[in-house]
Amino acid sequence: MVGAADSAPASPEVLTKTADEIALITLNRPDRLNAFTPGMRELYLAALDRADRDPGVRAIVVTGAGRAFCAGADYTALDGLDAETLRARNAAQPVPFDTAMRLRKPLIAALNGPVAGIGLAHALMADVRFAAPEASFTSAFPRFGLTAEGGTAWLLSRLVGTARALDVLCSSRTVGAAEAERIGLVQWIVPAGELLDRARAYAAALAENSAYSLARMREQVHAAWEQDWPTAYERSVDLVYESLDRREFAELAARRAARRAAPAAPAEGAPAAGAAPVPPRPSA
Repeated sequence: MVGAADSAPASPEVLTKTADEIALITLNRPDRLNAFTPGMRELYLAALDRADRDPGVRAIVVTGAGRAFCAGADYTALDGLDAETLRARNAAQPVPFDTAMRLRKPLIAALNGPVAGIGLAHALMADVRFAAPEASFTSAFPRFGLTAEGGTAWLLSRLVGTARALDVLCSSRTVGAAEAERIGLVQWIVPAGELLDRARAYAAALAENSAYSLARMREQVHAAWEQDWPTAYERSVDLVYESLDRREFAELAARRAARRAAPAAPAEGAPAAGAAPVPPRPSA
């Protein structure tokens, strides 16, 4: 890709690269299947926040290095962990854990391999998910005596329904890519060698749209999960009024009008203006 540049000093555990208005965030502990440590979690959340605040970024793609997206929390991070320690850690967290749900920009996940535990929560917070055939999904929580952390139960039930969410969470079984697509956990399965390019291309297509529109519609969809129909409808009406009063709407309308008024370029092989008409081809 042209114009690629680091958007922040490279970290060994989380890498960020920005090109063509797309921020690519890569979880980079391939020797540990990109399992999260507390420090890595902070770096990832900070990378999301930084990309969201960067005016040169229109969409965000997240993926994992090596053969996994994220295998959950690193076992060493769980050793000796207790509620008091975790409360203190969360209270000191400079960027909220659910930052992905608060973004103003689209977030696309390119899931290249296993997705487990807290890695599943992060994947579910993306707006859409591309998966390689090698991708697999497991909650892992009940194996450690834990519950559905990171808002996983809320997210998963809204994507796949109550019964399927309970199956995935409580059984802790492994869900393959094909099943994940069938139940709506992921939207597209693409060959591993094309995964990142397809996710970037999708992000680039979104980036061509109005940043205002994308941010507001993301808010609408998330809010609508907890709204009744009258509330959601009235909000949509209010946002239309807001949209119509914005300069961007007027500018885009003027561009469309200018394109309609411009004379159409003659098709290849068509006669120029004023030329003698070509007689119709006789029918066979």
